Amino acid sequence: MNPRTGVERNHACGPQPIGDAGKHKTWRETHAARCREVALRAAEILSMKTALVSAFTMVLSCGGLCGGVAARADGCSAKADGSLGEKRATIIKTTHRAGGTPAGAQVTGNIVETAIGAGKFKTLCAALEAADLVEELEGKGPFTVFAPTDEAFDKLGSATLAELLKPENKARLRAILTYHVVPARVLSEDARTMAAPTANGQRLDLVAKNGTVRVDKATVIMADVLASNGVIHAIDTVLIPSEQTVVEVAMQAGSFQTLCKLLKAADWVEPLNGGGPFTVFAPTDEAFAKVDPATLESLLLPENKAKLAEILKYHVVKGRVFSDQAVKAGAAKTAQGENVHVTSKNGNVMINGAKVIKPDVDASNGVIHVIDTVLMPK
Repeated sequence: MNPRTGVERNHACGPQPIGDAGKHKTWRETHAARCREVALRAAEILSMKTALVSAFTMVLSCGGLCGGVAARADGCSAKADGSLGEKRATIIKTTHRAGGTPAGAQVTGNIVETAIGAGKFKTLCAALEAADLVEELEGKGPFTVFAPTDEAFDKLGSATLAELLKPENKARLRAILTYHVVPARVLSEDARTMAAPTANGQRLDLVAKNGTVRVDKATVIMADVLASNGVIHAIDTVLIPSEQTVVEVAMQAGSFQTLCKLLKAADWVEPLNGGGPFTVFAPTDEAFAKVDPATLESLLLPENKAKLAEILKYHVVKGRVFSDQAVKAGAAKTAQGENVHVTSKNGNVMINGAKVIKPDVDASNGVIHVIDTVLMPK
C-alpha cells in the first residue's frame, strides 16, 4: 500500500519485494499479467472502433544550438545512447505550481514506485519494463519525468501501442520514453520557457505561461508529484522525439538538394545515417549557389572525391552541439580535423563567416544547424 496515495501497489513495473513469496506474484507473472491486460484493452478498443488513429509527429525543435560540443564540457546534454546517465541541467524559475504532493508530506518511494502507487500510469509502467528502463529510474537520479497518463497513451491508438511494446521495437520505445526524462530535479516553480535537455539527447521545448506549463505539444495536468529520486509531472499527451536521422531530415526538408547530392558523391550518406550523434552545419541550396558552378562540378569528379569528403567533414562535429553550448565553447573540432570558430554577433550565431539561419533542428542521431555559406577548410 502506498502510504501517501492509499493505492495498492501491484509492482507492475518495479522489483518484487523480498520474502513472503506465497503472498505475491513473481515479477515475471505480474508483468505477463500486465501485458495481457494491455493487449486485451487494445483489442477491446479496436473491436469498439473507438481507437484513435495516430501517426507519430516528427518533432523538429528549434531552440539554441544544442548538444555536445567537441568535449561536451558543460555536461548538460544527456547520453546519446538513451542511457539516463548522471547528467544535470540548470533550470531557472517561473510561478507555476499545481497539484502533486502536498507540502510537508513524507516522500519515500522512488520514481517507479510513485508512478505505480498513483494508479494513473499503468501503461507507462508496462512500457518502462518493456524498454528495460525500470532499474535506471529506480537509481540515484535526480530525474524529472514528464509522465503520460493512461489516457494520454490511449490517444496513440491501441494498434500503435501494441506495436511499440513488441520486443523488436525496444530501441524505438526506449528512445521515446527517455525523451520524457530530464536528468535533473525540475519542480514546476523552477520551470521556465526554455529548451530542456533530455536523457534521449534531444531537447524538449518548455513553455511556462499564465500558470500553465506546456512540454512540446503536451500540457502538464498535474505537477510536482514528488519521489525520493526526483519528481513526476503528469502530461496529457505522449511526447515523440524526432525519429529521422540527420540525412533523412535534410532530404525531407527540400532545401538541401545540393548538399545531399554531394553527400552521395562522397559516400557520406551511410556514415551520417548510422551511429552518431553528429552536429551538421548544413549549407542551403542558396549557400551552394554562392560557390562557383565550375568548382562544384569539379568536386563531383571521381578523382576529387577525397577533396569533396574533406570539405563535407568540415561541416560535421561529433556529438550534439547546441547553439548556446557552441557559443560558450567558442570552437568545435570537426570530423575533418580542423576547428570551426563559433561566435555570437548581433544576436546571430556565426560559424566562421557563415550565419546560422536556423539552429537546433533535432534528428534522431544528432542536430542540424542551417547555415547561409559553405564552410571551406584551410
